[in-house]
Amino acid sequence: MRDMKQAFRIAGQNFSGWGKNPRIWTTFILAAVLCLMLSDQIISHAIKYETILQAFEPFIWTYGDASSVMLSSLLLILLFADMPFISQATPYWLVRTKRKVWLAGQIIYVILATVIYNIFLAVMLGIMGAPFSFAGNVWSETAAMLGYGGGEGITVPVSIKTMESSTPYGCAAVVFGLVLLYTLFIAVLMLFLNLTAGNMAGVIGAFAVSLYGLLLNPDILRKLFHFTGNQAYRANVLCGWLSPLNHATFPMHSFGYDYLPGIGVSMFIFVVLIAVLIISSAVRIRGYNFSFTQMNE
Repeated sequence: MRDMKQAFRIAGQNFSGWGKNPRIWTTFILAAVLCLMLSDQIISHAIKYETILQAFEPFIWTYGDASSVMLSSLLLILLFADMPFISQATPYWLVRTKRKVWLAGQIIYVILATVIYNIFLAVMLGIMGAPFSFAGNVWSETAAMLGYGGGEGITVPVSIKTMESSTPYGCAAVVFGLVLLYTLFIAVLMLFLNLTAGNMAGVIGAFAVSLYGLLLNPDILRKLFHFTGNQAYRANVLCGWLSPLNHATFPMHSFGYDYLPGIGVSMFIFVVLIAVLIISSAVRIRGYNFSFTQMNE
């Protein structure tokens, strides 16, 4: 119990520096700008055709696209650029407690900060669509229009499969869970790589995973290798299983009539990967060489 209290105090100390840290403010300002850009098309469509949106639809359709998930996760690189969060208080904590307790505090901070970041994204998208939204748990006319064609130049990833298999509230909860687990995976991967190979390793690793997920796209493979018919279907299933980014994308899942991963399977995979990275970080912290120079931001 004492170790747990100390871990939470260490996490709280990291949060206490948010108000004076321009990097934190920059991250959330850029996140707000990103939400504005990503939701512009669906909101503009509602304005143009004078239709309304369900309150959670801007969030659901924005993060029904792998590229949007990737762009949002990349801002975590800025948010967690200073991992493993060595400060002037670190020597004090290392004297008073064990290395694993100090690391537990950093992991608690990473988890809570990632949750806050994702809630911020969801709230911002809800605010942007609020003037044109209703709260009922049914899909809107705007979503139906976009799902059945939308019109020339419309690229919003509205999925008929999504609307047929879920309600807005349930879908929003699942989408939030998938995006949260993916961003947590990116965050703990950065922490492990930084502990293993230095601060730049986490940044490079996050970019590499994002690039891998972006390139392992069914549309890219179809165009590149000219897949058709059964080949295109197999490429779609393969991308769905092998890409962490596609595991975080709601429409890239099985709803009972194909061989894509199920929602539960994807969440389980993310939980296992996150747990493995946390355990690996705990092992690595034993031999980590702390440097207490140039700690002031």
